[in-house]
Amino acid sequence: MTNTLAIWFLVLIGLAVGYDLWANDGAALTFLARKGIDLLQWMAFWR
Repeated sequence: MTNTLAIWFLVLIGLAVGYDLWANDGAALTFLARKGIDLLQWMAFWR
């Protein structure tokens, strides 16, 4: 991955987070965080 591509990904993720916080008070971020924690717990169970 080149530096230019990494910067574009960072900008895109930053805009998505900013829009989520502005549009619906971070509900999507909260949902993704909870599902990520559930995924980690599920993976730890199968370890």
